[in-house]
Amino acid sequence: MELLQLYEEMGLSEAVYRRGEEVLAALEERFRAIDRTAELNQAKVLAAMQKNRVGANHFAATTGYGYDDDGRDRLERVYASVFHTEAALVRPQITCGTHALTVALSANLLPGDELLSPVGLPYDTLQEVIGIRPSPCSLAEYGVTYRQADLTPEGGFDFDAVRRAINDRTKLITIQRSKGYATRPSFTVEQIGELIAFCKSVKPDVICMVDNCYGEFVSNIEPTDVGADMAVGSLIKNPGGGLAPIGGYICGTKACVDRCAYRLSAPGLGQEVGANLGILPAFYQGFFLAPTVTAGALKGAIFAAKLYEGLGFRCVPNGTEVRSDIIQAVELGSEAAMLAFCRGIQAAAPVDSFAAPVPGDMPGYDSQVIMAAGAFVQGSSIELSADGPVRPPYAVYFQGGLTWQHAKFGILMSLQKMADAGLVKL
Repeated sequence: MELLQLYEEMGLSEAVYRRGEEVLAALEERFRAIDRTAELNQAKVLAAMQKNRVGANHFAATTGYGYDDDGRDRLERVYASVFHTEAALVRPQITCGTHALTVALSANLLPGDELLSPVGLPYDTLQEVIGIRPSPCSLAEYGVTYRQADLTPEGGFDFDAVRRAINDRTKLITIQRSKGYATRPSFTVEQIGELIAFCKSVKPDVICMVDNCYGEFVSNIEPTDVGADMAVGSLIKNPGGGLAPIGGYICGTKACVDRCAYRLSAPGLGQEVGANLGILPAFYQGFFLAPTVTAGALKGAIFAAKLYEGLGFRCVPNGTEVRSDIIQAVELGSEAAMLAFCRGIQAAAPVDSFAAPVPGDMPGYDSQVIMAAGAFVQGSSIELSADGPVRPPYAVYFQGGLTWQHAKFGILMSLQKMADAGLVKL
């Protein structure tokens, strides 16, 4: 009862706590399976660090050009070992996931090439990168054309449409693993492998890139294990383990990664430059912790789905579906419900718990967005957070939690605020 008493002092009612415990009782076997995956991925990361002989000397800071930075170079070999690729680019100079994707796309597409999305419209910020929504320095401005094949009404791949879309100019295929701000299903690694195999059967030399954000370590394999030429992501999501304060990665073939390095720095310089500025301990340790941190976030997502499904809300994915990422979409049906949910997440945060999230304009989005995140790293979505564009069906996207216990408390607080506002009945 000591825990319940403390929770009550923090604003959580006994009724909400008891509802959560009822839901949790049915998740034991599911959580054991997540722990087994985490153990396999933990062993994978540990083996990669041992194989590449990581030593304390590799945490030393470099400045300026960063020439001969063995710690930086060795970390990239660790990533390549874990993702089973020829090469990797892991840098603090990559500012976010969108930046990592921009580097990968602009490095491997030339004027006259065509980019294909076989999974429908990309998420909001990437639309400006491509030029679907006009923006300075977009791929469209440099003569790269774009085509897409929409998903089927059921959310699956339309293989006939993909076949028709691939043509002589199709140079690169981008596959968004996670749903973004959509309520379609996210794709499992196995589904992505099937799509890649199909695309390469139509055009063997096409480059297949996977936006791997939110998906790392959810499964025991990654997209690069099933044919992806590049997997791209952000270090303030899963692979940073909550410790990386910035950064992104690109893992893939040497040919693709070399071009990415030239685009990130300069032609002729590539991976030879880029000082680590003392950030390597957080990168190494965060990557080491990432399988366990991801497992906690995954448990939180499943718990949220089961809890809100029981209250009549549509959840994507639902509480029983196979997971491909840490994002849980909950369709709340109104702006008021979105506000209440996000205020609960904010109230559960260790940082800025006293703040009240309100909708606002965000770069790259065509509608106002509400964001709840009291994080140690600004914008870190491996930490407890929830956000979404304020538009029908008024879906909020919950993710993160550096520990399962914190994710659980955050979800319960979201329900508490919904109940306090009279939006749900327990």
